[in-house]
Amino acid sequence: MLNLTRLRVLSEVVDRGSFSAAADALDYTQSAVSQAIARLEAETGTTLVVRDRRGVRPTAAGATLLNHADAIFAQVQSAEDDLAAVLGLRGGRLRVASFPSAGATLLPQAIASFRRAHPNVELSLAEGEPEGIAPRLRAGEFDLGLLFGFIGDEDRFAGLSATLLFNDPLYAAIPVDHMLARKHALTLTDLSGEDWVQTSAKGACGRYVVEQCLAAGFEPHVSFESDDYETIQGLVAAGVGVALIPRLALTRVHPGILVRALEPSSPVRNVIVATAADPGLAPAAKAMLEILRSRAPEYAEGRVGRYGVGLT
Repeated sequence: MLNLTRLRVLSEVVDRGSFSAAADALDYTQSAVSQAIARLEAETGTTLVVRDRRGVRPTAAGATLLNHADAIFAQVQSAEDDLAAVLGLRGGRLRVASFPSAGATLLPQAIASFRRAHPNVELSLAEGEPEGIAPRLRAGEFDLGLLFGFIGDEDRFAGLSATLLFNDPLYAAIPVDHMLARKHALTLTDLSGEDWVQTSAKGACGRYVVEQCLAAGFEPHVSFESDDYETIQGLVAAGVGVALIPRLALTRVHPGILVRALEPSSPVRNVIVATAADPGLAPAAKAMLEILRSRAPEYAEGRVGRYGVGLT
């Protein structure tokens, strides 16, 4: 592989017509210039310059090499400029992925803050479940991902650098005319005889709800499954079952349901921001990570009122 430094020395020697003039321009000794040319000729296996009464001129091989030199130098300069832009957040890209309820709540304001601060960074967003996002983060398809997990399933995030943003409690959702509506302190066992609406049993959240019910001493009778919490709220409002719904998915509460925290405490899922376990994290990802951290307390302290999250 050609050495760029020695190629630049060759260019200076030919442009200036002498080894001494090239040495002055490069702030080298004349001996260092001679050695650089000798090593470049050894690398290419041919003579690149000759001296005559008019000074130093390139051989046919040297001229051929120099025909490419300007383009090579320009390409290197372009790469250096692009890298400087990325490091200075004046360019580059940031590929973000998120699970839906975080993508509808936490992420939009974070993206708006990021774009105001770094308008020249190309930002893209993909949506999915943690099971699908995590392996794509490891593979480098995304730079940053919002995921959720539960205590005991940390292995799902092996190979990632994960930061806990906040805990997202799961609240009981019941129809407004349910016999338990007048009871303000519900336990999970209060719902043991009910039909249930939940997310897919194949997904982490659906499995977790079943595990919590089993730990409370009963197996939930799941009548309907949906991975859309708006649909789940609608089914609960229609009276076909009860559900556990994460707080992030309750920014809009269906008028036909009531939301209740569980006693002695509601189950929680952990909302996590993750990147590939790579010490060379891109500056754009670092910037978004800090924005998400700064906004997380708003959601960690949020409470669910009759019409959604954040009411006092």
